[in-house]
Amino acid sequence: MNAVPPDFAGAVVAWQKRHGRHDLPWQNTRDPYRVWLSEIMLQQTQVATVRGYFQRFVDRFPDVKSLASANVDDVMALWSGLGYYSRARNLHRCAKAIASEHHGIFPQQSAVLQTLPGIGKSTAAAIASLCFAERVAILDANVRRVVSRVTGFDADLSVAAHERALWLAATDLLPSALTAGKDMPRYTQGMMDLGATVCVPREPRCTVCPVRPQCVAAQKGDPQRYPVRSRKVKRSSEPLWLLWLRSSTGLVWLHRRPAPGIWAGLYCLPVFGSEEALQDAVPANHRRDLRPLQVVKHVLTHKDLYLHPLVLTAAEEDLVMCEGRWFSAQEWPTLGLPAPIRMLLATPDGGAT
Repeated sequence: MNAVPPDFAGAVVAWQKRHGRHDLPWQNTRDPYRVWLSEIMLQQTQVATVRGYFQRFVDRFPDVKSLASANVDDVMALWSGLGYYSRARNLHRCAKAIASEHHGIFPQQSAVLQTLPGIGKSTAAAIASLCFAERVAILDANVRRVVSRVTGFDADLSVAAHERALWLAATDLLPSALTAGKDMPRYTQGMMDLGATVCVPREPRCTVCPVRPQCVAAQKGDPQRYPVRSRKVKRSSEPLWLLWLRSSTGLVWLHRRPAPGIWAGLYCLPVFGSEEALQDAVPANHRRDLRPLQVVKHVLTHKDLYLHPLVLTAAEEDLVMCEGRWFSAQEWPTLGLPAPIRMLLATPDGGAT
C-alpha cells in the first residue's frame, strides 16, 4: 500500500462541490435523523428504490421522537417491500433508545452512536462526520472500493485484520485536523459520491475522476482488480409452500413470522418447508379443495426463494388450523408484509393461469 496521496482530501472536497450529487432528499442537511434514516435504508438497497420510501417515512415520522412513539407494526408496514426487515426493527429500537437514553437528541460522537441498536461503525461515522464534522472515516461498499483503489490496497478483505488495516488507510486520507471542521461533511459526501457515480465496480470512469493522478489502481491500469475479496458468498435456492386460507366472506388468514428467520416480525401466509407438511396442516376433508397457483420466484441477495402458493377457500370456522387470525381486505394492506406476499394478495385470484 502506498503513502497518502498529496492533497487527496482537498481534491475530493473540490470535486464534490462542483460535480457531486446534491439532489437526493437526504442531502443538504445536517439533521442526524434524516442522515441516519437514509444510511440505514441505503444498506444493500439502491438509491432509486430508497427515494420513495425515505419520503414516505419522514412524512409519517418526521423526527426521532415520533418514530420512537410509533407502533412497531406501523413501522414494519411502512418498510414493507424494502427488504432486510431487521433494519426496520433496529430502526425502531434505536429511536426508542435515543428517546429514553439521550432525551431524544442524537449523540454527536461516532463512538457513542455505535452503542445504539443497528448502528455500525460506518453508519456511526457517516452521521458524526456529515452532521457534526467529526474527523472519522466511513467505509461502506462504495468508499471501500475508492480507498482500496486509490491506495493500491490489495490484501484480501475477507481477512478481518486486513479490513481493519483498510480502516486505517481510510483514516489517513481524511482532511487534516485543521480543516476537518469545515471540510468533513463535504469530504464524506464526496467519497460516497465518487464510489457511486465514478469509481464504480465495473468500467470505472477514470477519465473524469478527480483523484486519478493520485490513484495507484489507475496508474497500474487495473482498477477493477480492487478491492480484493477471495471469499465469495454462494447463491442458494429454497422452495417454500404457502397456505393461502381465504374465507367465504373474503377474509385472509395471516400470522406474524417468528424471529429469527426469513421475514421475521412480518405478517405472512403460513409457510411450510414441503407440500407434504402443508397438506398435513389441512383437515383431511379439505385437502382435495387445495388449488395450486403459479410458482413465484423471489430473489434475495444470496438466495432465490421459490414460493408455491396453494389456495383454500371455505367457511371461517373450518379453516382455523394454525396460529394467526383473519384480516379483511381493508386491514391486510396496512400490515407489514413481505413484498411477494403483498403482491400475491393484491393479484386477482393470485395470478392463476
